[in-house]
Amino acid sequence: MMEKDLRQAVALLAQGDWRAAHAIVQEDEESRLFCWAHGIVHLMEGDVPNARYWYRAAGRALRPDYSIDEEIAALSATLGS
Repeated sequence: MMEKDLRQAVALLAQGDWRAAHAIVQEDEESRLFCWAHGIVHLMEGDVPNARYWYRAAGRALRPDYSIDEEIAALSATLGS
């Protein structure tokens, strides 16, 4: 998958459409950035154990005081969006 696809997924997350974002991010399970986005999807879904799995795959720690909005903003900033 390309960075453009990840940018689209992040935009969907920012709009609250985690289902559409999930369809994109599950296509690349190797990229740490896609894994991070996949973790955010599961946070939005309310599946924290699954989110933790994807955060580990992304090489990131999921803080107990996480904020979904802050996670989306951080991922977006990492992409230079």
